[in-house]
Amino acid sequence: MKNSERYIIAFNQIDKFLSNELGQNGHYVGFTQAVNKVAKNNRIVNRFKEDLQEFAVLRNAIVHERTDPEYVIAEPHDSTVEKIEKILSELTEPKKVIPTFSQEVKSFKVTDSLADVLNMIKYTHYSQFPVYDDEEFKGLLTANGITNWLAETVDDDLLSREETTLEDMLSYEEGTENYKFVSRDISIYEAEDIFKDQVNKEDRIDAVLITHHGKPDESLLGIISAWDIIDIP
Repeated sequence: MKNSERYIIAFNQIDKFLSNELGQNGHYVGFTQAVNKVAKNNRIVNRFKEDLQEFAVLRNAIVHERTDPEYVIAEPHDSTVEKIEKILSELTEPKKVIPTFSQEVKSFKVTDSLADVLNMIKYTHYSQFPVYDDEEFKGLLTANGITNWLAETVDDDLLSREETTLEDMLSYEEGTENYKFVSRDISIYEAEDIFKDQVNKEDRIDAVLITHHGKPDESLLGIISAWDIIDIP
């Protein structure tokens, strides 16, 4: 199959996806206009918005300027065809946060001590720890919160890593909620946007916590940090 044929097949499937997203009920909307409309509510389309608009230009060159069925004015490069097929896959079968970020999450109890967390950091280099009171989620302890606590208590001669509990530590976290719970079914791009949306806000998100339905009282399936998001291609 020619590259131009692969390209048109992928383009038409994306066009159909956009139409379904709009729910046009027979009313046709041009491809570029559809991209602009869907991008307002679909984070993945918004992410690839410029690429999709460029695809429309090439598609027009291939289809509209044919002089006969066997002739195309532009035969797409292999990398271009691979790119549009990859974006089609991302749109129709987007990578989800589970299994992408599935892992055993190290959590603690409010009655655990600072020493317990420091030992965990020493051996795992983790820097974010969900804290629970029995089954109730109480907050996310981070390396930044620990640093804030140390700075506030540096002059305390009675400083004890064994006696200081995590319940004491949580009040030193910056912001009231430095975390967000999400469902296992959201895409990795939706998770990425959670961090992006916090860039210019006073209360930043340190981690996204993944449960089955995005509820705090469910078992943790994974955790995403801002550093994890950087590795998303």
